Amino acid sequence: MTEADGFWRAFWEVGHEPGRQVVSLGVAVTLTAVSYDMLLSGRLTLFFDLSFMTLCLGLAALVRRRDFYMVALLPPVLMTAVFTFIALVARDAVAEVDDSLLQAVVSGVATHGIALFVGYALCLGWLGWRLHRESETGMAIELSHELGRRAG
Repeated sequence: MTEADGFWRAFWEVGHEPGRQVVSLGVAVTLTAVSYDMLLSGRLTLFFDLSFMTLCLGLAALVRRRDFYMVALLPPVLMTAVFTFIALVARDAVAEVDDSLLQAVVSGVATHGIALFVGYALCLGWLGWRLHRESETGMAIELSHELGRRAG
């Protein structure tokens, strides 16, 4: 394997960031996309949807293997949290002003459901691809390290 092959393997297949940092990055980038979209248009547009889908793929590429579960659950939780926040702060951006909080959250998630579905599919697909690409030997070594840490 050449040095260039090692770079692409490390960049595309082997994430090294801890799950908590990846979750924090996801929240920060999502809230930034929401802020830009709300400032520019006063509501969430296709910009937010595309940002969310790209973010889901990026988070799946960054996370280390033992924190896959945390990132695998992140897209629906993140989308729901974002719409809960928006419903609390600017309800008219996602629903009617007189709608309840729950109704505004459901309305926002339903309106951007395609972005959630595609983002979630990209995230899970990338994590699955990363699992598939690792050899059985690599998984056996990682498992023995994990069992050795817990036993000692």
